[in-house]
Order: sequence, then structure tokens, then C-alpha cells
Amino acid sequence: MDKTRETESPPTRSEVATLGGGCFWCLEAVFAELRGVSGVESGFSGGSAHDATYERVCGGRTGHAEVVQVTFDPSIVSFGDLLEVFFTIHDPTTLDRQGADAGTQYRSVVFYDSPSQKATANEVIAHLTVAKVWDDPIVTQVAPFQAFYKAEDYHQQYFERNGNAPYCRIVIAPKVAKFREKFLDQLRK
Repeated sequence: MDKTRETESPPTRSEVATLGGGCFWCLEAVFAELRGVSGVESGFSGGSAHDATYERVCGGRTGHAEVVQVTFDPSIVSFGDLLEVFFTIHDPTTLDRQGADAGTQYRSVVFYDSPSQKATANEVIAHLTVAKVWDDPIVTQVAPFQAFYKAEDYHQQYFERNGNAPYCRIVIAPKVAKFREKFLDQLRK
């Protein structure tokens, strides 16, 4: 009998969350720093076209939203925890808009891939609504996941690679700072 197998820990089970909250660069920068997250990819989801590129999505021709796919270990960070971060770093009350970015590609949306994720998303939204965290109603869509199209390589790790760019300093950095302040105990070491 192979004794090393007896002492090995069980394999980690990863899950994936697909979230849209405006510009995917902002979401990616924050989720990449969250403990329990093993990967974040920027891309597109929720459209009717069978493929998506940044140019086509931004042109409003596909119906996709800018999203991130977050791969996470639910034994370290739950889907509900991810949603707590998600609803902290974007405004879920503005329809098809985040700051100066406007269009359906910037909508607030949770694409669920299981009944559990759908139930959790609806529970979190209901809790935030009852708590009156925002003055305006939450307009975040909760929709079934269908497909993910990874954005072009230059969109991946955008903040990490372009931190001094004006958009990064003015828009992304304040969101990252807000995340770090509120979720200090959940940052990667």
C-alpha cells in the first residue's frame, strides 16, 4: 500500500463565478487580490452573438457584458463572499452604466451556473435591498450563464501592467483601495 496517498490532502474543488459590474479591468484588479481566488480572466458573457471581441462588444453589436470569470476555492472564499466584494466595488443601481462608462456592456449582472449560485445571488440582493444600502433600487440582473469569451490578451491583468495609466489611477485605483480597506483580512498574503 502506498502510504503517501494516505497523508495527501484531498484535491481542492474550484468553482467559477461570472460577474459583470462595469469595466472588467476594475473587477479583475480587485478579485485578483482576494484570498481563495486562483484566477481571474476578463471577458464577455450574456450576448446573443456566438463570439465576442472588445471592438464588437463596445460597439453594442453583440449584447454581451464585460465580465470577469473568477475561479475560487469555496473552502476559503464562498460565492456569497465574492458577491459581498462585488456589491461593494460597483454601483448596482445604475442601469447599463458605471461612472462615465455607458451601454449594456457595462451592466451589473451575476451569471449563475448552478441553482445554488442563483439562490445566493437573489438572497444577497434581497438582503441589500432590505438593508437600504443604496438610495436607489438595485438593478443587477441575475441570469443563467451560457458562454464566456475571453477578452484579448492586452485586457488581462490590465491594472497590474498599466497602474500608472490615467484610467487606472483615476478609476481603478480608488476601487482597489476601497476593497483593501474594507476587506483587509481577506487579502492574499
